[in-house]
This record gives sequence, C-alpha cells and structure tokens, in this order.
Amino acid sequence: MKIILSEKLPRILQNKKRLEKELKIKITNRGKEVSISGKPEDEYIGEKIIDALNFGFSFSKAISIKKEDFILEILNIKDYTSREDLERVRARIIGKEGKTLKTLTELTECFFELKDNFVGIIGAPEKIKNAQDSIISLIKGSKQSNVYNRLKKSQEKPITDLGLKG
Repeated sequence: MKIILSEKLPRILQNKKRLEKELKIKITNRGKEVSISGKPEDEYIGEKIIDALNFGFSFSKAISIKKEDFILEILNIKDYTSREDLERVRARIIGKEGKTLKTLTELTECFFELKDNFVGIIGAPEKIKNAQDSIISLIKGSKQSNVYNRLKKSQEKPITDLGLKG
C-alpha cells in the first residue's frame, strides 16, 4: 500500500472510479492522504499518475503514463539557474501567449506543465531527454529559436529510400 499526500484531492476523487478501473487498484483517502492498494507495479503506476494529477496535468495526459508507457519527470528550475527573477525564467519557458510551450510540445511530442518553480514533463522515455534538455537550455538563457532548431535537427528522420534496386 502506498500513501501519497495530495493538494489536489478533488481532482483525484473526481476521477477515482476511472483510475481504479484503468489501473486495477483501490483508492481510499483520509483527509489529504490518498492510499493506493493493488499489485506493486499497478501501485507504482498509480502513484505516478496521481503525482501527475497533483502537479496539474489533465486526466487524459496523466493517464497516458499507463496507456502509452510514458514517464513523468519533474525539473526544479532552481537547480539550473542562480537567477533571482524566477518569474522571468518561467515566462521564457511559457512564451508569449504560451507559444513556446506549445512549440516544445509539438517538437518533442511531450506534455509540459509549470507549477511554482518546477516543470513537469510527461512523454515517451526516448523523447523525454530532448524535452529536458530544451527546458534546461531555456532556463539557462538560450534563445527559443536556437532551442527549436536543435530539436528539429535531433528529430528522427524517416527512412524513405535505402538505395537498393532490385
């Protein structure tokens, strides 16, 4: 049995039935404590999904941890900068009207969420490294265009012709 402290208890309780059905676990709560019981691997995935919901991800994005075999990574902005004006750093990550985050989502095929001084990322294990590197580059002051260009270059190119003629 795992016990998780939850600040977003209503979100979890609202989706309790769906979570229990999808994850094959039993969820109970006492105050802000959420208890998960089930098979150890189901408990682990349940814990990650509840962490994602607590962080602020929507239910559909959080449940992709189970459905798509995605992982959740959380970066602390303070680990990568000594700047005091963290509002400005967060603003760089979000971009004008959310454009930077939207572009990063398209290029990395990962989901992003900001909460306080943390950035949450949900994505495929092979894609999450690029997403983390991009966020870290933005935190350290790289231009958005440079980050986008590096992401475009690192994307896997589809193989169209092997040059074999029969």
